[in-house]
Order: sequence, then C-alpha cells, then structure tokens
Amino acid sequence: MPIAPARLAAFDILRKVEKGGYASDLLLLQTAALGSRDAGLAAEIVFGVLRYRAQLDYLVEHYSGRRQKLDPEVRTALRMGIYQLRYLERIPAHAAVTDAVELVKRAHKRSAAGFVNAVLRQVERDPIAWPSREVELSCPEWLLARWEQRYGEETAAGIARAALKQPETYFRVPRRMPTGNLGQVGDLPHALRIQDIGSQSIVPLLHLAPGQSFLDLCAAPGNKTVQALESGVLAVACDLHYHRIAQMKGLASHLVVLDGTRPLPFARPFDRILVDVPCSGTGTLGRNPEIKWRLTPADLDDLPRRQAALLASARAALAPGGLLVYSTCSLEPEENEAVVSTVPQELIVETIHRIPGRDPGDGFFAAVIRGAGA
Repeated sequence: MPIAPARLAAFDILRKVEKGGYASDLLLLQTAALGSRDAGLAAEIVFGVLRYRAQLDYLVEHYSGRRQKLDPEVRTALRMGIYQLRYLERIPAHAAVTDAVELVKRAHKRSAAGFVNAVLRQVERDPIAWPSREVELSCPEWLLARWEQRYGEETAAGIARAALKQPETYFRVPRRMPTGNLGQVGDLPHALRIQDIGSQSIVPLLHLAPGQSFLDLCAAPGNKTVQALESGVLAVACDLHYHRIAQMKGLASHLVVLDGTRPLPFARPFDRILVDVPCSGTGTLGRNPEIKWRLTPADLDDLPRRQAALLASARAALAPGGLLVYSTCSLEPEENEAVVSTVPQELIVETIHRIPGRDPGDGFFAAVIRGAGA
C-alpha cells in the first residue's frame, strides 16, 4: 500500500538523525518537493518524536506489556505511530497505524508488522503515571540533575518543559530596509529574517558604528553577520568549514576559511569582534531536540577547550579599547563562565544569561569584553 509522503519523509529523516544527521537540515532537503501540508506534517512528526522520545519509548513498553530489544526501524515506526495517535489531533487512527505497518515492511522488517499493528491498536489518550521525571519531562536525568544543581528544581523542570514545545517564530526587521516597494509580498523575504529573539540580542552588545572593522570569527550560517553589516561596519566573516562559508556567499564581501583556535592571520586589529562559538546547544533543545539524546558529559569536557582557544585568538586580534562579545547557546557553566574566567575581571564589561522557560526565546550566554591596553 502507498505510504503518505509526510510519514515516509518523517521516517527516513528520523532514521538519518539516529545516524548523526540534524533534523532541521534534513527537513529542508527532503521536504522541499512536498506540498506545504505534507511538509508541515513531516516536520511535526519529526520534531514531536525527538522532543517526546523518552515518553514514547516508555509507551512502547506500556502498550506491548514488556520490555524488549527492537530493531531501530521498528522502534522508529512505533514512536511515530504513538506520537500521532496520542499527541496529535485530526490524524485518522487508521492512517497512522496502516502507514506505520507499511513503513516496517518497506524497511524489510516484515516479520514485525503484526507486532507494530497490535501495539498501535492499543494506543489511547488516557493519562499515564510516568515512572520518573526523566520520562515525564523526556530529558536525560544527567542534564536535569545539572540544571537543578545550578538553577533549582523549578527552573530545571521549566527548561525541560520548554524543550517539549515548538519554539515561537521571531522575525527581525533590518535597520536599513532594502529599497523598493516593501508593500509587495515578493519583497518581504528581503526585509524580514527569521531569527530567534535571543540571537537578535547578541550583536547590539557590540555597539557597532559605521566604518568600524568587524570580525565574525564563527560566522556561519550568517544571521549575525548580516545583522552587523546593517550598522555599516567593514566585516570579515570566518568559519572552519568551507561548505558553511560557501553558503554565506553574497552576505559579506570578505569570507575566510580558517581555524579560529590558532593565531589569526590578520595584520591589523579589529574594533569589534564576535565570537559566537560552537557549543553544546542546550539552550536550543526545543529547536534542536536531537541534541539532548546525543550530548554526553564527555562533550562538556572537550568543547570548552576549543571555546577557550577561540576566545584567546579573538582577544589577540582585538584593538585596545575595542569590544568583543563571547556568546554561546548553551546553559552549561563549563562553556560559559568557566571560559570567560580566563579573561581578567576588569576587562569584562557585562555578562548576560537567558534561560528557556524563564526568558523568551532560546537560552544563551554572552559576555562583553573590552580590549586590553586602552
């Protein structure tokens, strides 16, 4: 039987996410040819399964009556089916069940088709007594324990609950509007950019002005670079990976591929520098839910070393009295305060910390640092 395009795409994307892919990127690629309705349903299923994964896995055991080892393809089909049946409205039950069975057959797991059908036929919407907060909040216990120790039990639970919700969409209006008739719908994509409200608040911390030299050390995908260019700065945008810099072609006139953890090759210092470092992303779990299942405590030992090296390279390229912003979308102190503690206290102008569930938008940390020798 034919499988609905949205469920077929969602299944393939979820399998690729388990192998290391990123849901947002895969959805853009694999739903481009789908109609808006199918693309929307595929995204709802993918993000829903990733956000509620712990609950869904518990429900697989609950409805099957036993804990057992399942092939990844079978577990993915069951997660998708239970999510649609229990968490979504207006999804015909027969469609969710039938397509889950067909997805298992398509994945060459025909022997499991009867089991998938039997489990999904039992799914209902009655309240469930979850066995632990890890399952109820669908978040690894080690992360919850870290947040509770740092922020308190209520805030930790709020972070986890915020990660179960679809993030709000924020638009940013450029300071310099493009020329032309902005009343035409076709011009609007050039006038408005989708950018989280937290992300929008980073660049203004640099107090940019026309003519200043500006370095964006970890620039891709370029939202903050574009925001900075609206102030009339002379920008250099860098990234470690060529393919990420290539995607920014046309956004800035000077694009450089380099490893920012090493001494930078620039002859003159910069008035303003943004160091928006690669990080764990624990402030963006609602937007990137696969992170919470992929991140390990060992990552929080490795990431800060690279982040500290990026900050040190950037500080060496900062003009005396200039401003540098070090930022992450992480909630973890190892990536934030611990890295910034390598800077003399008298050079730290201010630090800002936003937390999902407490503050609007994604979570982030930012430190404004002044250049030495002013």
